[in-house]
Amino acid sequence: MPARFLKSAIIAGLAAASAMTASAQGLIRDAEIETTLREWTDPILEVAGLTPDDVGLYIINDPDLNAFVANGQNIHLHTGLLIAAESAAQIKGVIAHETCHIACGHSISRARAANVASRPALISIGLGVLALAAGAGDAGAALIASSQQFAALNFFVHTRAEEATADAAAVSYLSELGQSPSGIVEFFDKYRYQEVLSEARRYPYFRSHPLASDRIRTTRSLAQETGLMDEPEDPEVVRQFDLMQAKLIGFLEPLPRVYQKYPRSDESEAGRYARAIASMQSSDISAALIEIDSLLEEFPENPYYWELKGQALFEMGRAAESVEPHETSLEYLPGHPLLLINYGRSLIARAEEGDLEAGEEALRDALIKEPDNSFAWNQLASALEKQGRRAEAELATAESAYHIGDYPKAHIFARRAIEDLPGGTSEARRANDIRNVTDPALPENEDYWRRRG
Repeated sequence: MPARFLKSAIIAGLAAASAMTASAQGLIRDAEIETTLREWTDPILEVAGLTPDDVGLYIINDPDLNAFVANGQNIHLHTGLLIAAESAAQIKGVIAHETCHIACGHSISRARAANVASRPALISIGLGVLALAAGAGDAGAALIASSQQFAALNFFVHTRAEEATADAAAVSYLSELGQSPSGIVEFFDKYRYQEVLSEARRYPYFRSHPLASDRIRTTRSLAQETGLMDEPEDPEVVRQFDLMQAKLIGFLEPLPRVYQKYPRSDESEAGRYARAIASMQSSDISAALIEIDSLLEEFPENPYYWELKGQALFEMGRAAESVEPHETSLEYLPGHPLLLINYGRSLIARAEEGDLEAGEEALRDALIKEPDNSFAWNQLASALEKQGRRAEAELATAESAYHIGDYPKAHIFARRAIEDLPGGTSEARRANDIRNVTDPALPENEDYWRRRG
């Protein structure tokens, strides 16, 4: 494979995974935020009779206040909602409500196509890995109506009866967990004015989940009957909420807004976290490292602070120095795929003796857990090419393209890989599979290729 083609593939992946503005749309991947939301969500799913592993939970980088269930058992949360929420309880209330739409078997009464991204699975950005995890396939699959339709997803528009059922179920789920259902009531109260706005001016969440005064009154009454309205929130949950918002704001909001919410006088953990990220975003590596090191001094076993230090060093062109903090992050959170990809990327960039092999191993370990992660395949292609294993690099490039829905590129590189790989190997069979499924001659691919011109 000509080196220029592989280089182009890598540059495309990194460009896609560059820092996003608050208005850009795409899937966000972040080890810390995903872990936090899973810790909050899984117990709710269990009391609702669902198996957590069967329910996807995805974060969409969109400033609109919205949350919805789409394409089966998949809950989607907009960053706009996560930032606008005033407590973890409010987010849990929304999650519990959406959980009922899955557990209660509510059908789609009307589908709305929303352009989440020009290619939704293209960017699987990890906020903790800002130029990192493009295209986690399971997340991409959750956003597409089919393998050939990456540009839209369906929004539910629920009937009043379904909304009332979901409200009651949310209160029930939270009370069964011994948690206060106050969040859902507070959330409704905060946005009750939405019901008097025109359809066009409402937040997307309230266009698909219309509020009504009687609905709010009923939910409040049910919540008060639990006797848990004043149940205090776990201090660790409060901390998780504060850090999640600080991270989102630090990465997604303009610098003046970050410092407005987290001025230099704010020495809280969340304040330092947000400023560290904002400084990194503005290429002020000295300021970023001062804040990060202060966090590490106080919380030396926090893998996400080590991850951030590695990211800051990498993005400032200090790849060799980024290896150690990424390696340390894995000591405190072993085997996490996003952290493994960080580590592998840094090793490949450093390229000292043994680094390419170690980087390849880290990426392959990540791909065992996330076989559809396009960025991991992209980085693996780089490692293989640098080792002179061109045929394998061609296959990895085909995998990367396939998992972001770039069928033409996947088809081209799969064909090249077939020509160069030994016949009868598992790699050759996989290349043949990708070539066949992306073949423009297949009738089921006609619409896709027609759209691509």
